[in-house]
Amino acid sequence: MYPSDLTDSQWAAIERYFQRSDPRGAISKHSKRVIVNAIIYVIRTGVQWRMLPKDMPPWQTVYNHFYRLQQRGVWDQVLVALTKIVRTQAGRNPNPSYALIDAQSVKTQYRGEEHGFDGGKKNKGKKASRLHRHNGKSFIR
Repeated sequence: MYPSDLTDSQWAAIERYFQRSDPRGAISKHSKRVIVNAIIYVIRTGVQWRMLPKDMPPWQTVYNHFYRLQQRGVWDQVLVALTKIVRTQAGRNPNPSYALIDAQSVKTQYRGEEHGFDGGKKNKGKKASRLHRHNGKSFIR
């Protein structure tokens, strides 16, 4: 048992999203809960897939499940469901009325011709919009 493992009530809230949609085929050697706990372990600890503890399923199995669940949109569905649960428990409308989107500045490894300074975030780096200079004048393209 790891601190990142889901409790019984937490697993009960999301279990249905991880059930097999097609009963045909081989029965899984590892339970979905064990697989999800291993995925959460990787996410919470930041450990590499290959460095999963030996008492967990093989890293390839865990990663393949993670990837297939991502492709099917299961993680997004779980996030929406958990958001509704938390908002309801807080006495709020289960569906958010708006969302905020933030810009991101990315630090660069190599110094190039064009680089700027994001005054709001105090980071050097490139932004999504590029700052260009022509004849001593700056413009954004």
